[in-house]
Amino acid sequence: WDETHFGKMGSYYINRTFFFDVHPPLGKMLIGLAGYLSGYDGTFPFQKPGDRYEQHNYIGMRGVRLCRLFCAFLGSCLVPFAYLTVLELSKSLPAALLTAFILIFDTGCITLSQYILLDPILMFFLMGAVLSMVKCNSCADRPFSASWWFWLSLTGVSLAGAMGVKFVGLFVVLLVGLNTIYDLWDLLGNLSLSLVMFGKHLLARVLCLIVLPLALYTAVFAVHFAVLNRSGPGDGFFSSAFQSQLIGNNLHNVSIPE
Repeated sequence: WDETHFGKMGSYYINRTFFFDVHPPLGKMLIGLAGYLSGYDGTFPFQKPGDRYEQHNYIGMRGVRLCRLFCAFLGSCLVPFAYLTVLELSKSLPAALLTAFILIFDTGCITLSQYILLDPILMFFLMGAVLSMVKCNSCADRPFSASWWFWLSLTGVSLAGAMGVKFVGLFVVLLVGLNTIYDLWDLLGNLSLSLVMFGKHLLARVLCLIVLPLALYTAVFAVHFAVLNRSGPGDGFFSSAFQSQLIGNNLHNVSIPE
């Protein structure tokens, strides 16, 4: 059922047809992009679950071939992400291998990763945020180094990705936020650290973990509204002034008083 739901939205992006959905747009945009790059033309109706795809090129959206795999590729990334996270936290190779082994043979993870769903995309960004946070913590003894900046920035990018796919991504924002508060509290209690240096630490985290994710999250919506410029099933959720900007709408180019 969900594949029918999100596959149709991928088609909307390919056809630039405006729609409305309760989830943020990033996941559906990436599904549409994967379909477009794999040759899918956005013509399959996705009317009900179980419909045959027949001659339609769905492979890029389901993720079966190299360079056309997308959802399956993102789902497979969870295994190395989990392996590296546990290895960094425990410093135990057996523990990391056991984690990877469990995920490789997890039926739910395998199933979710082979359909046109938001779940593998969301889990990719969630796990990416946790891995980046853990890696950044491991660089605490060399702050402001290139690797420290890289992992801190990548944490912010992953947070934006998680929020941009589904709002439940806010839970990983909470996790990273609590970790950051703990980290800053520990730095504040370090009497050998000057207030100027503490201010630099605080500013770096504000820039990478607040400003950067919000900027990227906003940019996702900017692209969303720029791409979907044709009238579609989502018109009625927005004002007449907004509808007048959509090609094919009855109000297109009509002057709307404030």
